Amino acid sequence: MTMATEATTLTVDGPNGPREMRISSPSRVLWPELGLTKLDLARYIVDVGDAFIAANGDRPVSLQRFSDNIDGEQFFSKNPPKGTPEFIRSVKVIYPSARSHPQLVLDEPAAAVWAVQMNTVVFHPWPSRAENTDNPDQLRIDLDPQPGTDFDDAIPAARELKNVLAEAGLTAFIKTSGNRGLHVYAPIEPSHEFLDVRHAVIAAARELERRMPDKVTTAWWKEERGERVFVDFNQANRDRTIAGAYSPRALGHAPVSCPITWDELGTVDPKSLTILSVPDRLKAIGDPWGAMNSEAGKIDVLLQWWERDVGAGLGEMPFPPDYPKMPGEPMRVQPSRARKQD
Repeated sequence: MTMATEATTLTVDGPNGPREMRISSPSRVLWPELGLTKLDLARYIVDVGDAFIAANGDRPVSLQRFSDNIDGEQFFSKNPPKGTPEFIRSVKVIYPSARSHPQLVLDEPAAAVWAVQMNTVVFHPWPSRAENTDNPDQLRIDLDPQPGTDFDDAIPAARELKNVLAEAGLTAFIKTSGNRGLHVYAPIEPSHEFLDVRHAVIAAARELERRMPDKVTTAWWKEERGERVFVDFNQANRDRTIAGAYSPRALGHAPVSCPITWDELGTVDPKSLTILSVPDRLKAIGDPWGAMNSEAGKIDVLLQWWERDVGAGLGEMPFPPDYPKMPGEPMRVQPSRARKQD
């Protein structure tokens, strides 16, 4: 006698009509603290589907998948997993190693629901579009509070960063990271490749650091950061991604990396933005990022700042440890260790 398998289907609306998406093990608990299940997550994705696809669709995406619940084993899935439905496309991307591989592209909510069926919890979209993967159309800056600081310390940094970007001709949008930080995005014309965009981010980060030296740091080495908010410029590199807008996070209270308005910054409690609360919020206030794609600016001014800083002796910054050695890069060794070696 065969055991009946527990499975259910969800009807997911989309641009090509409704699709019946199968969810196996719907009662499997993903967030043990809250008892939230795989089916709860799939329903959340359906509820925020349009805003989720507007933010994360038409981009190569990496899936952060979990073998059991969020406290268990996890892995990143870049190549399309076996059994990917025919309606889900992929696009070839080039990694820093110069190797190329296909990555999934989400075009409709049903594709994201299928990713949940494959035990995805966190979605990490590229800052570039599927048809032009080498040229980002988003400048992204991750404000990361260091030990001794918290979310409240990131707020004044984000506000001043908005001013810095405005002075460079860019319109800034903001979301909670889903953890302790804030993510600031500026839509840009996809006319420069990753290294240029990284330099634009470094230029903005250095300008922010000059204005708030006690509160903000661009120091790559943790030992040099102090109790400040770190402006993580290395998130602007090729194949570096941060959790997408409306993506859940693998933390106990099931938070979401949630777009907010600039007016809400300072009153919103990031811990209250969860897979349980965000669908109602979206229905009530709409998507604060709704206009993002009509606001693309140029990074020319930021690149002028970069050149000015290079001329003043501020050169390239360290790259992530898994990167090939890059031109003009300083030594990849933490300063205290370098001193010992001298």
